Amino acid sequence: MNKPLLVLGSINADLYVEVDRLPQPGETIQGGGCAVRPGGKGGNQAAAAAKLGYPTWFAGHLGNDDFAVPMRAAIRTAGADDRLLTQVAAPTGQAFILLQRGGENSIIVAAGANLVWNGLDAPIIDAIPKSGAVLLQRETPTDIVLAAARAGRSAGIPVILDAGGSNDTLDPRVLPFLSVFSPNEHELAHITGLPTTNEVEVLRAARSLQSQGVGTVLVKLGARGCLLVPRQGEPTHQASFPVTVVDTTGAGDCFTAAYTVAMLESRAEVDRLRFACAAAAICVSRLGAMPSLPNRSEVDSFLAKHSS
Repeated sequence: MNKPLLVLGSINADLYVEVDRLPQPGETIQGGGCAVRPGGKGGNQAAAAAKLGYPTWFAGHLGNDDFAVPMRAAIRTAGADDRLLTQVAAPTGQAFILLQRGGENSIIVAAGANLVWNGLDAPIIDAIPKSGAVLLQRETPTDIVLAAARAGRSAGIPVILDAGGSNDTLDPRVLPFLSVFSPNEHELAHITGLPTTNEVEVLRAARSLQSQGVGTVLVKLGARGCLLVPRQGEPTHQASFPVTVVDTTGAGDCFTAAYTVAMLESRAEVDRLRFACAAAAICVSRLGAMPSLPNRSEVDSFLAKHSS
């Protein structure tokens, strides 16, 4: 039996409104469809890994409001173990998403319970050494991310950090504990202070992080695919798969989770990248964050159709 993947992070109720364009300051515009869907970077990644058939534990905090029950149900429905998902005296996290035609979105996050931590919960500390890897993001407090990364490294298991979830400067103390760090090109530029307008610049920025102790840097390039930069050896570029984009919400989370699953399954590096890009391609072709996540058979079928 594979040791479970432990995903520690945020879970949000995503409140969607479809719009033709973003409103100007002081302007009121008419929206289209609206919905409440489960999301949050941690919840998305736990659900993604579980739907891809990998045993997954999700650790996080829900609030004490009406959103808590459906958000927990979404984690369970995806197949993830929710016993490390606890309730605290705060509102459940919420994300307000303005979804434009073509799939682009603008998001405001009210973190709520995702920020209510007093150190790592004892059951999480106990679970880390029993895990196959720890997957983190940046919608939980920095000290929690740092503590989990340090505990994972001490336990001798891979620690993966998705850079999404915060515009703050990345705490450099976390870098030496990371086996894999996965930013998109814009996050990479913000974190390093270096330009990332082409592949040469992306590689230079990735190497700057590795000089501070990071292992592999896996850069998400949107429609251009991804670039994997190992500590030693040449980088590998994987092109994206052509699909009609409906909603990009959660696609980066899906990508990182799928890559982590493929890594834990000891797949070859090129197969990990193709698997992750295929999962993300399916994700962007559907509405919602968690609801759009593919299962294993969907990804396998997609790759079979794009085998040439």
